[in-house]
Amino acid sequence: MSVIAAYTPDEFGRAALEHAAAEAVRRQTGLVVVNGTRGDALVDTRYAHDDEIAALQSRLAADGVEVTVRRDVAPDVAQLVLDVAAETGAALIVVGIRHRSPVGKALMGSVSQRILLDATCPVLAVKP
Repeated sequence: MSVIAAYTPDEFGRAALEHAAAEAVRRQTGLVVVNGTRGDALVDTRYAHDDEIAALQSRLAADGVEVTVRRDVAPDVAQLVLDVAAETGAALIVVGIRHRSPVGKALMGSVSQRILLDATCPVLAVKP
């Protein structure tokens, strides 16, 4: 069993990480941080830099959280999170959400929305 944090290096991803870490401690289980990219852009601002991941791992370890970080390139980031949840037998997935207009959702899709609708385990959606 594990808790999954769908992580992006912004206020939404940090909110998800904070809640996921607290849940992992409360449930006495491991935390898996999933930071994915489609790899279709030269620079993806949702893909964390190595130094940020190292700082994140260090901080969580100091707090007593057993953490694994998955940084993958996948054609569908939502599916990546769902696949990692299935692989690890996740008890919970935590995602950060932002307000988006209906048109924005239709044009760009929503990773959080897909996770909420397709996950086979509970999903906690948090705002910063």
